[in-house]
Amino acid sequence: MSGSYHWALAFASGGLSTPEVYATCDRLRAARSVQPEPQLSGPLMAALRSGDPAAVGPELVNDLQPAAISLRPELRRALLAGREHGAVGVMVSGSGPTCLFLARDAAHARDLAVSLTGAGICRAVTVASGPVPGAAVVPVRESV
Repeated sequence: MSGSYHWALAFASGGLSTPEVYATCDRLRAARSVQPEPQLSGPLMAALRSGDPAAVGPELVNDLQPAAISLRPELRRALLAGREHGAVGVMVSGSGPTCLFLARDAAHARDLAVSLTGAGICRAVTVASGPVPGAAVVPVRESV
């Protein structure tokens, strides 16, 4: 992955039960006649290699999103608001109810956060950027 990615994260009021989201996902999948095999997305990998948020955004997918939205329909409003305010990618994070909005750059992420806050569709909004270095081992200091 190359490039930096800037996000606005919108936190919904209340939560979602992860087991309930997974159970709903299973029910929604069972209703389909054909179950596609999971596979690596070539277009997403190419977009990530490009480092271009505008290329990455349309490729973002969360298989749990339809289930989360079916349990919390107001999440759809949040995702639509993000698109209306120019997010290049939107999706529910994990089993929800946090929504992620990919921005063009850091300034756009801040603008998205302000717009989403003003729209009154969520409890709180923050911004984040990545990639981040991840976990690191920190040496233990001896007491003196």
